[in-house]
Amino acid sequence: MKKNNIEIVVIEDESDILELLEYHLGKEGYSVTGFLSTEHVEKFIEEEDPALMVVDRNLPGIEGSEFVARLRGQGYTIPVIFLTARDKESDLEEGFLSGGDDYMTKPFKPKELLLRVEALLRRAGVSSSHKVKYRDILLDMHQHTLTIDGKPVELTKLEFKLLYTFIKNPHQPLDRDFLRDEVWGDDSADFHDKTINVAMNRLKKKIDPNNEKEYIVPVWGVGYKLV
Repeated sequence: MKKNNIEIVVIEDESDILELLEYHLGKEGYSVTGFLSTEHVEKFIEEEDPALMVVDRNLPGIEGSEFVARLRGQGYTIPVIFLTARDKESDLEEGFLSGGDDYMTKPFKPKELLLRVEALLRRAGVSSSHKVKYRDILLDMHQHTLTIDGKPVELTKLEFKLLYTFIKNPHQPLDRDFLRDEVWGDDSADFHDKTINVAMNRLKKKIDPNNEKEYIVPVWGVGYKLV
């Protein structure tokens, strides 16, 4: 996956800092969309599904951590880095409790921010490389091949997309509606709950034939999650 395929949203009400962030992230190769407030952000992330957000705390209209908490309440799991002048221990705690994944205080070093972005994307299963790794699972996004512990495993196109969806959303319970939209998309007209049960059983047998590693587990009443 090339970095220009990785969309990053920046919400920063100071235009000069926003331009600086857009410049450094863009120079690194990311696709960046900046906002001076939270207005229109929800509509954007609903349509574009960005990989990561950089959010200021002091925003007009709604405080940054409140906005992120609202997104989390709606089910969004997009990784968030808070970038703010608020540097008290209570601010840090508040940021993480609201759903933030990382926290940087201003003034900041652009190189450090880029390293944190890269690390957070990697933990989220998004990589600027064409190879995506999770535990001993390695997906080659260019070749559409899978190796587990160095051994090739044959997957159908749908199974590959299904596994990649879980790797993009590790440790998150994914319900059937989400999986249907992400994996089956426009082909979901004749989709039934048993469709995904069958697909999941086939995928799990291929990636864990001896049922020893338990990569994907059922979540009662919800769906499945990658552990």
